[in-house]
Amino acid sequence: MEHEFTKRIRQILESRFGHMSDKVFSESELIQYLNIKTKSASKGSKSRGSFANLYAVYVLVEDYLSRCFHKSGKYAEYEGAAFTSLFKRQRELPFGQKLQNHALNHRMNEEFKKYFRTCDYIPILRDPETNRYWFNENLLRIEIDGRDHNLAEAIIEIVDAYMEAKKGAFQRFIRFCESSQTLKKPELIDFIRSLVEPSVDARIFEIVSYSILKYYYNNQNLYWGFEIDKIQQENLKLFKTGRTNANDGGIDFVMKPLGRFFQVTETVDVNKYFLDIDKIEKYPITFVIKSSDSVETLKNRITLQAEKQYSIKAIVTRYMKCIEEIINVPVLLDRFAETVEQGHLGDILAEIVKQSKVEFSYDDDYDISEYEDIEDSE
Repeated sequence: MEHEFTKRIRQILESRFGHMSDKVFSESELIQYLNIKTKSASKGSKSRGSFANLYAVYVLVEDYLSRCFHKSGKYAEYEGAAFTSLFKRQRELPFGQKLQNHALNHRMNEEFKKYFRTCDYIPILRDPETNRYWFNENLLRIEIDGRDHNLAEAIIEIVDAYMEAKKGAFQRFIRFCESSQTLKKPELIDFIRSLVEPSVDARIFEIVSYSILKYYYNNQNLYWGFEIDKIQQENLKLFKTGRTNANDGGIDFVMKPLGRFFQVTETVDVNKYFLDIDKIEKYPITFVIKSSDSVETLKNRITLQAEKQYSIKAIVTRYMKCIEEIINVPVLLDRFAETVEQGHLGDILAEIVKQSKVEFSYDDDYDISEYEDIEDSE
């Protein structure tokens, strides 16, 4: 596989291994794996990053280097890295703040085996009793022309370069969002519409979906009360429950005072939908789906998968009744158009900038008042 970031990988290998760099690239399964996982580096902020499995490799190889095992050759005697130290280090890395333990425990190994079925080695070694971890040194060492070469330093440099590329892409995205306040209204509308296309990064889709729906529902009023003569009016308020793609029990947004739950997803896998429903004890949930397929098509696909998996119609019916609403990309764009007509274009852009900075740990103050005059820039 060759992609834009492959050039950077080859440059790093050439600087370290000279004329042998092409052989290192072609003969090392680990280098090939990094090449596969870094293909999104040059695709900008809208493409999904591959941080979890890369960071599992990174923290273990970093631990290996910090103890100079690449020089001493005594890695086989090492007691192993403690999970707590590795996990803490993962979350210190850019975009790693919400990573879970899955990559370290099994996902990275499973994915590696999927790509390299004939390889004799699994990358991450673990002792379940002590919860200690090692990186398989057989994958860090390669023999070329009778000489043994250690890839550990090159691995760290490649992942560092990928981090910088993705950080740069997200910084440019945020800066572009900030600078877009100078765009004419039609151009700004087109820009925000482009952020909910099915090809965008899942995190950006979730952020933009939330920003649109927050102001869409904010214009709707509810009258309620505990006593007939004390009825009060309240706007519907949508709250984001945490970071995107987080392990939060299947709730991405929650609405007050109705208590509606929203889950953002990019898949139409019935197992994922029903798992989310089970997590919240079959409470009604609205799915915001990153798809341009019609709502009817999406619902039919979920139903057909469910009927194939479950032979009892009552079970399928019970689960399907828990899907309160499906919001696909066309529905989301219609709601965006309504919200723009109601004068919230600047609010939506400000919310996108705010949530993006939180999500991507981009620490930089900004003044929300800068966006207040966008509606007048026809």
